[in-house]
Amino acid sequence: MTAFTTRPEILGTFGVVTSTHWIASAVGMSILEKGGNAFDAAVATGFVLQIVEPHLCGPGGDLPAVIYSKRNDKVEVICAQGPAPAGATIEHYTAEGLTLIPGDGLLSTVIPGSFDGWMLMLRDYGSMSVREVLEPAIYYAEHGHPLLPGVSATIKGLAVFFEKEWPTSYETWLPGGSVPAAQANFRNPVLAETWKRVIAEAETKRGREAQVEAARDAFYRGFITEKIDAYLKSAEVMDASGNRHKGVLTANDMASWSATIEAPLTHDYHGWTIAKTGPWGQGPVFLQTLSILKGFDLAAMDPAGADFVHTVAEAMKLAFADREVYYGDPDFSEVPVAHLLSEAYAAERRKLIGAEASFDLRPGIVPGFEAQHDLTMKMLGADSRTGTVYEPTMAHLSEKRGDTVHIDVIDRDGNMVSVTPSGGWLQSSPTVPGLGFCLNSRAQMFWLKAGLPTSLAPGKRPRTTLTPSLGLYEGRPTLAFGTPGGDQQEQWQLSFFLRHVHHRLNLQAAIDQPLFHTSHFPSSFYPRTREPGGLMVEANFGADVLAALARQGHKLTVADEWTIGRLTAARRDADGLMRAAATPRLMQAYAVGR
Repeated sequence: MTAFTTRPEILGTFGVVTSTHWIASAVGMSILEKGGNAFDAAVATGFVLQIVEPHLCGPGGDLPAVIYSKRNDKVEVICAQGPAPAGATIEHYTAEGLTLIPGDGLLSTVIPGSFDGWMLMLRDYGSMSVREVLEPAIYYAEHGHPLLPGVSATIKGLAVFFEKEWPTSYETWLPGGSVPAAQANFRNPVLAETWKRVIAEAETKRGREAQVEAARDAFYRGFITEKIDAYLKSAEVMDASGNRHKGVLTANDMASWSATIEAPLTHDYHGWTIAKTGPWGQGPVFLQTLSILKGFDLAAMDPAGADFVHTVAEAMKLAFADREVYYGDPDFSEVPVAHLLSEAYAAERRKLIGAEASFDLRPGIVPGFEAQHDLTMKMLGADSRTGTVYEPTMAHLSEKRGDTVHIDVIDRDGNMVSVTPSGGWLQSSPTVPGLGFCLNSRAQMFWLKAGLPTSLAPGKRPRTTLTPSLGLYEGRPTLAFGTPGGDQQEQWQLSFFLRHVHHRLNLQAAIDQPLFHTSHFPSSFYPRTREPGGLMVEANFGADVLAALARQGHKLTVADEWTIGRLTAARRDADGLMRAAATPRLMQAYAVGR
């Protein structure tokens, strides 16, 4: 008898789409039904998520994607993480009286990346027109969609602030001056008109690729950038620092930037090869943790037992500590990735995992990087706050912090997309007049101290937390998976992957397992807090497991059942059978397929 799961693992041979909102997943599947491929479906799904999950992503945000193109027969990364503007210098920000970059407002903005990333995916890998992939988003912006309870709560919590400090956001999110109710039919007509104009300008050109290029120009060198530039020249708004600041993003910054395609970083593990972003994201944390865990018999452990949780959490603490010291944009700093992923290094790190929970931040010391190690640890000792680390989408924590969405798509030809769009949340900065969306707050991941891989500098990519995953089994592209969740993204994905690989749980069963994450290391988000030894666990682990973890010294925070993580996953087996699954948590993610 098949074990009970909260939802069926979706099975089919035509195609599968899974995302963090049921409407977006349905739209993606409709694109496949119309003859589009996985890339077309992902793009359309992504634009719809900007409408139905506006507190988690938006047009002014960013994205990385790990993709497999059957035509090209290779795995690649699309980097649509915009860098810091030319005016984003440590000197300017410290002159504004800041020691940390605020988590909202205009100084926290980098170049918006997501639109160019989607258009690059559409142009180079898709088959449909700009109109075809944008029309579903226009429909829901114009005709409305049922407002998620989390969106309504976010707007309610910010209503007074919006009215006083961000009036353009008040106009957009409180139409008529009242908070829209949960599940009310909510519209964003200004954004619908923005996308209609993009389509109109695209269709002045002949040919699909020429139209995509015209759409990119409309955003980055045309009317959208003109409106952003005009607003930022005069806007001075309140942010999390408690003061008003002007932004530094300009039209010149946007006009000179474009998304890029690069090779993934990979690591082999028990017959699998996992492809992630480079160290400009936190993707290598996943790979480092796998490298450390090779020395443990995870298959012999109960996947919901204390030994499994303790071992994985302690390995993650070590990998995340290395993230703090060594990761950053490799165009600006040397990142010793080969050393960090080597077996010799993993063997040394593995020795640090004992029977008790660690309360120390313990990055390794890489030869030649001793000064960087010492500088980072000194800075963290002075600037890293202790206290609660927030995960923004969970009901037991703040409703006022933004987060992320995720999409996995596989089509009948075997094309695969794993993409994690984020940024441009409705609460990140004021709505830009005449556009219907706001800018991002990704610059908060930089430090205002020179000499670090993550020091603020013009043109540098912030070390994003966005981290989609693609797994090849015995060299064959097989598994696309991911989750929202900031610093927790790697952690929840890792538990899912290990349970799928070692305990042979199907996708849905692996997602349904109780989840956990550590807040031991400094958060990537303002105000950069950490909780030494902190471990958040779902109550459905059971009293015995929680007691065992407490005895091992973990500083437990017990969350309600079914409240941690927003995983989705899709798989294509060697015989062409496809599978998909989505978390029941928050009751909105959905997998579809046939």
